[in-house]
Amino acid sequence: MALKATIYKAELQIADMDRGHYGDYSHTIARHPSETDERMMVRLLAFALFADPALGFGKGLCVEDEPDLWQRDLTGSIERWIDVGQPDEKWIRKACGRADEVVVVSFGRAAEIWWNGVRDKLGRQDKLIVLNLAPDVAPELARLTERSMRLQFTIQDGHVWVTNGRDTVQVEPQVLMARPQR
Repeated sequence: MALKATIYKAELQIADMDRGHYGDYSHTIARHPSETDERMMVRLLAFALFADPALGFGKGLCVEDEPDLWQRDLTGSIERWIDVGQPDEKWIRKACGRADEVVVVSFGRAAEIWWNGVRDKLGRQDKLIVLNLAPDVAPELARLTERSMRLQFTIQDGHVWVTNGRDTVQVEPQVLMARPQR
């Protein structure tokens, strides 16, 4: 018998002073049996970093041809494609061909090794943004996990504060690759 996804409810209050974006979002998140709390919480962090009413969660680990999050315009074109973890460089190049902007939020102890292995292969991808989280961030975010969560994200000067009202986690995503200025 196959294991089923675990359902989480997340109410997010986002105050992004860097982008001037403020909003409340309510999400029902299906956590695949093979997904950890750490990865799920990094998906929520990625949502907060790029929050937009058109940004939504993909079907996740069970579907190979979808990102963790994506934003489509009214015609169905993909404006933003977001993956968390350490995706294969071929997968990233394919995503760059399909979307206007591709974001990878890497995390975990193997993130530096992954980046050193793919950095040169992805150097020409001008649609790509790569952010990295310090190794201790994902476990700290996982401590905030509850089946029904109310999280506040405050973003200012590249720093993110995530709180559930009792505990706060500070995150400073490191930009490993940024889109060239036009």
